[in-house]
Amino acid sequence: MAVEGSARVRLGDLVDVKHGWPFKSALFRQELTRHPIVVGIGNFNYTGGFRFESTAVKEYRGAYPREFELAPGDTLVVMTCQTPGGEILGIPARVPDDGRVYLHNQRMGKVVVKDPSRVSEDYLYWVFLSQDFNQHLVQTASGTKILHTAPGRIEAYELDLPPLARQRRIADILGTLDHKIELNRRTNETLEAIARALFKSWFVDFGPVRAKAERRDPGLPSRLADMFPESFDGSELGEIPTGWRAGVLADLAEHPRRGVQPDLVDPSTLYVGLEHMPRGRMVLDDWGGAGALESGKLKFRRGEILFGKLRPYFHKVGVAPIDGICSTDIVVIRPRTDPAFGLVLGIVSSDAFVDYAAAGSTGTRMPRTNWAEMAHFPCAIPPDQVMGSFTDQVRPAIDRVVSSIHESRTLAALRDTLLPKLISAELRVADAERIVRARL
Repeated sequence: MAVEGSARVRLGDLVDVKHGWPFKSALFRQELTRHPIVVGIGNFNYTGGFRFESTAVKEYRGAYPREFELAPGDTLVVMTCQTPGGEILGIPARVPDDGRVYLHNQRMGKVVVKDPSRVSEDYLYWVFLSQDFNQHLVQTASGTKILHTAPGRIEAYELDLPPLARQRRIADILGTLDHKIELNRRTNETLEAIARALFKSWFVDFGPVRAKAERRDPGLPSRLADMFPESFDGSELGEIPTGWRAGVLADLAEHPRRGVQPDLVDPSTLYVGLEHMPRGRMVLDDWGGAGALESGKLKFRRGEILFGKLRPYFHKVGVAPIDGICSTDIVVIRPRTDPAFGLVLGIVSSDAFVDYAAAGSTGTRMPRTNWAEMAHFPCAIPPDQVMGSFTDQVRPAIDRVVSSIHESRTLAALRDTLLPKLISAELRVADAERIVRARL
């Protein structure tokens, strides 16, 4: 359905797409010391935007032409896809305004709008996320196993360009949903950070015990403060609070081995592979459908903890917000008791545990850990009352994170439904605005 005032245009009439610079990989470093960040294809979220917080970020320690420094708000699009389907060709992301310098790497195009009075860059962002744009790039790409597009092929794409006012309204509708999803993500990060800080205070630094031993206020309500002793005893772990005991993770948790054969799995069953696992988080926020499986998998239940055992240094761990099945490269961890939930989660999501699992891995190119190794992780085990109180403190936060994840997935599905209908003018802008207001 054509919209009055729309015009059929070539993308190249609206923008220039510029190549990036071939930065030397030998000068990349993963240690972040405020040097410029080289943007890589792996930093793109496949639904649009960057995911620097959950992917490997690399600095550049060499000289480079200053013209390849990116400015906040610049739009980049992916120009190479390593799957024959080309699913990520054209995926866009906007450079964040976070005080860091980002560099325009090769294999991605920088979009430069020629005339802002004619086209909104915010609107183009959503055009780049449309299936029609992706299919144009796939059909014109070179390569077989690895597909490549180029600035000229991107600029050759044709679209019906609506009036600027409509462009802005469409971008605002879809951006509102994206903003809520991003707000949920940031809130979840904050809640998880609070849970980690509390775990470290109680079970790593023994803060409340140390404060009482030094006759200081532990900063806790009296009902919580009274649970902690005011002295330490020696143990094989070193000093631990009086009344606590030295143990291992297996004292607190187990690995339920619920194997399932591929021919017994409904294709619609929710599935978690290593590619779905978040890095450095406490709750899983992504999953897919099982589809046609070729090998056995493991069942897991909502509330159990999943840990990626292949290359454990990637720190892939999270509470499962759903029931489903997972790859056998994932260890399912279940607390032995409900009070132990918070302590187990704190342990297996900690850097110390990840380092321990990585150190005990076997294999060179594809190192793997296993539950037998993980189960021996040493830890100080408090009385049940302390464990239960910690779980009572962190579980509401984890439950809120889980609820937020489900909300964000619902909003993302709505966004993805509205996108093609708004771009094609199948849906009126006013109707879409009403739909979004009703959901937020």
